Amino acid sequence: MPRSSVFDCGIIPLNKIHNRAGNITILEGRNNVPFDIRRVYYLYDIPGGESRGGHAHKELTQMIVAASGAFNVLLNDGKNQKIVTLNRPDYGLLVTPWIWRELLNFSSGAICLVLASHKYDENDYMRDLNDFIGLTHD
Repeated sequence: MPRSSVFDCGIIPLNKIHNRAGNITILEGRNNVPFDIRRVYYLYDIPGGESRGGHAHKELTQMIVAASGAFNVLLNDGKNQKIVTLNRPDYGLLVTPWIWRELLNFSSGAICLVLASHKYDENDYMRDLNDFIGLTHD
């Protein structure tokens, strides 16, 4: 099975078009998003102290954007970990398959926008961290 490393995940600057009436950032699949976008969702009204995510995907690639506010993303490939802070709507975090992700420390009013390369498929999820780590060491 092909595996990814946390070092395959990183921040992608997104073009911000400035206007005195407000800024706009455009997200386009195979342009500034390096995959075809098949699903978009967003997380909001997250109570203080709560975390989201807590899973990995076998095939799905995601771009995670702090559309408003800030939060941390903990990435884990079974050997290495890193934490990325997202706090600007003109930067996206590319998360490749076979990376465990947890979304933590949401600021009040934070909105987490997620672009996904595949439609929802429960069979693509790995939801147990110990099982995931075991699979990464096969």
